[in-house]
Amino acid sequence: MTDFVSVIDQHARVQADKECLCAAGRSYSYAEFAELSRRAATALRAQGIGAGDKVALLCFNTAGFVIAMFGAWRLGAVVVPINHKLQAPEIDYILAHSGSKLCVVDGALAAVAQRVGHSVTWVATDSAAEGMPLLEALLERAEPLADEPAPASDALAQILYTSGTTGKPKGCLHTHGNVFFAAICAAAGTGLTRNERTLIAMPVWHSSPLNNWLLGTLLMGGSAVLLREYAPKPFLDALAGERISFTFGAPIAFLAPLAVVPDVKSYDFSAMRMWAYGGGPLGADMARKLADSYGSDRFVQVYGMTESGPLGTVLYPEEAIAKAGSIGRSGVPGVAIEVRGADGKRCTAGEVGEIHLRSPAIMKGYLDNPEATAAAFDAHGWYRTGDLARIDEDGFLFIVDRLRDMIITGGENVYSKEVEDVLSTHPDVQDVAVIGRPHPEWGETVTAVLVAKPGRTLDADALREFLIPKLARYKIPRGYEFVEALPRTATGKLLKHLLKA
Repeated sequence: MTDFVSVIDQHARVQADKECLCAAGRSYSYAEFAELSRRAATALRAQGIGAGDKVALLCFNTAGFVIAMFGAWRLGAVVVPINHKLQAPEIDYILAHSGSKLCVVDGALAAVAQRVGHSVTWVATDSAAEGMPLLEALLERAEPLADEPAPASDALAQILYTSGTTGKPKGCLHTHGNVFFAAICAAAGTGLTRNERTLIAMPVWHSSPLNNWLLGTLLMGGSAVLLREYAPKPFLDALAGERISFTFGAPIAFLAPLAVVPDVKSYDFSAMRMWAYGGGPLGADMARKLADSYGSDRFVQVYGMTESGPLGTVLYPEEAIAKAGSIGRSGVPGVAIEVRGADGKRCTAGEVGEIHLRSPAIMKGYLDNPEATAAAFDAHGWYRTGDLARIDEDGFLFIVDRLRDMIITGGENVYSKEVEDVLSTHPDVQDVAVIGRPHPEWGETVTAVLVAKPGRTLDADALREFLIPKLARYKIPRGYEFVEALPRTATGKLLKHLLKA
C-alpha cells in the first residue's frame, strides 16, 4: 500500500470516529472524510474529470482543498496545487502548462480567477462565487463513489510548481509512490504518531506542508488542523487552543509573533512535542530566543526542496545551538546525501561542494522539460540540488550559496550569501542581493543591490568601509546599486535572474 486513497480507507475502517481533519472550527472523522472524498470523486466525474486529467487547486488552507484532492485521486486524476498569492497571468501560465481541465478555487479568489484566460471548468469552495458551482453543494447531492482500484505507485499524483526563481515555474512530477515516501520518511524523521495533532499553518499548496506534514500526519492516523491563513496571533491561538503537538513553519512564522504579540509566554504550549522549521537556518541567538519565548527547546530544522519531495537533511533539537546555521549532517530516514566537488568526488571536512540527494520521494522529472530534467540528475540518478555546502569537522553541512549564484572574480570564488549575510547586519540595510556583473578582465565583479530602511540613506563608500574589517578584499563588492525593492516571488524568494538581466 503506497497510496493515500488506501491509507484513508484503512483508517476509516479501523478508527472510523477518530478526528482526521479540522478546518474553520469543523471536525471531520476519518469515516466522514473518506465518504466526502468519495462524494467529491462523483462530483468531479460529473464535471468531466477522469483518470489522467489534471485538477488544479487554488485555495487557502481549507477542507475543500483536501477533500477535492482525495476525490481527484480516487478517479486517477492528477492534482495541481497553485499558490493562491499569484496573479492572473501567473495562474494562467500554470493552468495552461499543466493542461488543467478543472480548477477548484476559493470563493474569495474568484475575482482573480475571472481574469484568467486559460479555459477550465471552475468550481468554487469555502464560499460561493458568481457563475461557479459550489463544491460543498455538489458534495451534498453526490452519491459516494463505489470502490475503484487504488492508484498505482508509479501513477502520477501531483504536479508541484517551483517558485520560478530562474524563469518560468517548472512543474515537478510526483507519483503516488513519491508522495507516500515523502510522508512516511518525514513522519519517521520527526516521530509523528497516531496521537499527533498537527497544525498546518503554512500554505498547503507548498510541498512541505502538503506532502510532509499534512499527509505525514494522516498516514500515521493523526489529526490535521488547518489554519486558513497564517497570521501571528491566530497562529498562537490555534497552537494553544487546539492543543497542537506538532507544527511546521518558516523561521519567520515563529519569530513574527515575538514582535507583535506582547504576551507570548502566557500561552499554554504544553501539548507541543516538536516545532519544525525550514526555508533557512537559524543562528544561535535566534535559536535561544525561540526556546526561551516558547518555553521549549524542541525545535528541529528540515532542509529540502520541491523536487526532492521535499526531503533532505534534518538538524535535531540537541544540535540546534552547537551547530547553529547548519542544515544537519544526515538525511531524513530514507534519504541518501552526498556533497561532491566539481570533479564529482565526495568532499571532506573543510571543503565546499554541491549537495546531491537520492530517495524514493524525488520527482520523476519536470513536465515537458527534458533538458531541465537531464540537468537535474547525474549519471547515477542522484538529484543535484544546486546548493553549495561546506562540511565542518563533525560532518555537519553549512550552505554557502546556490551553485548558480557563486561569483568567480579574478579566479577567486565568492559566495554571494556570505556577502549578503554581512551586509544585512548594516543598520541602514533593509534588503540586499549580491550578484556578479560581467567584467572583461576579471570575469565577473561582485555587485551589491541594496534597499535602504525607511528614512535611511545608503552610501557606497560607507558600505565599503563597513565591509573592510569583515571580509577578504576580493569579496567586497566593487559595485553598489540602490533600488526601492528587490524582485521576489509571492513566497519571498529572490529573483536574481531579473537583477542580472
